Amino acid sequence: TVYLDELDLGMIKQGWGEARARESVLKKTLRLNGTKYKRGVGSHAPGRFHVTLDGKTTKFRAIVGVDDHVGKKGSVSAVFYCDGKKVYSTGALKGAGKPARVNLDLTGVRLLSVVMKSGDDGNSFDHFDWADARFVCEGASPVLVGRPDEEAIILTPKPAPAPRINGAKVFGIRPGSPFLFRIAATGERPMRFSVDSLPAGLAVDEASGIISGVIQDRAPQTYKTLVRAENAAGKAEREFRIVVGDTLALTPPMGWNDWYAHYDRISQAMMCEAADIMVSTGMADVGYQYVNIDDCWMNTEKHADPKRVGPARDDNGDILPNAYFPDMKGLADYIHAKGLKAGLYTSPGPKTCAGCTGAFGDEEQDAKKFADWGYDFLKYDWCSYRRNAGDHSLEELKKPYFLISAALRKQNRDILLNLCQYGMGQVWKWGEEVGGHCWRTAGDLGFELNVYHAVARKNAEHHPYARPGAWNDPDYLQIGFVGDARVTGEPTPCPLTPSEQYSYMSLWCLMAAPLFYSGDMTQLDEFTLNVLCNPEVIEIDQDTLGKQGYPV
Repeated sequence: TVYLDELDLGMIKQGWGEARARESVLKKTLRLNGTKYKRGVGSHAPGRFHVTLDGKTTKFRAIVGVDDHVGKKGSVSAVFYCDGKKVYSTGALKGAGKPARVNLDLTGVRLLSVVMKSGDDGNSFDHFDWADARFVCEGASPVLVGRPDEEAIILTPKPAPAPRINGAKVFGIRPGSPFLFRIAATGERPMRFSVDSLPAGLAVDEASGIISGVIQDRAPQTYKTLVRAENAAGKAEREFRIVVGDTLALTPPMGWNDWYAHYDRISQAMMCEAADIMVSTGMADVGYQYVNIDDCWMNTEKHADPKRVGPARDDNGDILPNAYFPDMKGLADYIHAKGLKAGLYTSPGPKTCAGCTGAFGDEEQDAKKFADWGYDFLKYDWCSYRRNAGDHSLEELKKPYFLISAALRKQNRDILLNLCQYGMGQVWKWGEEVGGHCWRTAGDLGFELNVYHAVARKNAEHHPYARPGAWNDPDYLQIGFVGDARVTGEPTPCPLTPSEQYSYMSLWCLMAAPLFYSGDMTQLDEFTLNVLCNPEVIEIDQDTLGKQGYPV
């Protein structure tokens, strides 16, 4: 007999990190329906684990259910697969209810996979106990693994030699704002670009396909242009609409954010390198355009690296970047020279999530500084603002976003506003009202990446509130090489199988979600690029109707 708690429990991937042996997630004795158990594993649904067997394990037995310490609040189930075939489901298990007795015949089985599901009432209090869980073996001991082996098959066809025009077919801009748009096109280079019927004040660079300038006529209106791309292998053309008015982000923004790869290690040099790679790998050719800094570009009061420590602001009250960002305007200019957009991050509170300088009390001055530097996107992260909020009312939840969006609208450039406040107060119902262009609908996916599918299904419930200029954001794409969010780790291969990575990207595109890759750009491999850069899949995300998909 081999007990589950004797195996490598770090391989049980679940919403709150690693499972724990012989205790519940709150470090209490396992107790199910009034009975205490000396052995077992406490975990948190949703989650999963896989067990490799030698074909000579004959049984798996366990008593499973919601731990008594949560009372009647939890709701879970478990589904079991033997060599990929579903063999048993516990059905719904409720807090304070009768647990299920599992008794599986594993004779000849090589892989046991277990999926822990959360009930339809959310994943709070879903503390899943595996009491007296054990294997009966006649051969080698079972081995817990993070995921079964799966071949990483390339499914995205290589770009044809002839031009194909990709990316957004419509672009929104406010009257008088600087215009910058890189035509996304795959095909052999060199390639020549032209645009028919461009409004006066705009010009296209024939070699790069970068459209820039300022539209002279400031009246709200829509311009219908025809974009052309030509190379030695052929020609392509497509309509492109420029909408002058109040609505930005007419399709979900696409780009890269450094957070889940580099955390507090980020630097200006790394941002420039990411912009270079976005172009050289072809990501820009399928529509990725934003290169966004997350937290830790500002000074902080305390850090292991003294180059990140310094005063919050100068004598004029302007926010000060740390030593790793010596020229914020120069960085934006570098990104813009490639036809890409530059984004950055701050918090409405006095400190950011990482403890750096926030915007509280200096919102107007910071908005002006960001515009003067030339940034095009702002992630506004709730974090320490909770200390300044008067209460938890809807009015207080909206207040900082009303304030910053008004400040941004006063600037002489368009800056997209991303509300990062984790879905509080049903933000999908009012994010557009406060001036947001996209808003996070849940917590940080990096802490529970294995439940990306459950997060997607929850995000999909908010589909009635998505439309051009207003997008539900389920967080970043974390495939390729990413760092463990729990320890802000160095990038390592993501824990998802190849099929799961395809599923992840497909779900985000179906949901018309912002597509921000947040892995290590310097470690992009062929498989990761194939997942991120399928132009037909991206077209679903970038559809001009702006309709978010949802399960039926």
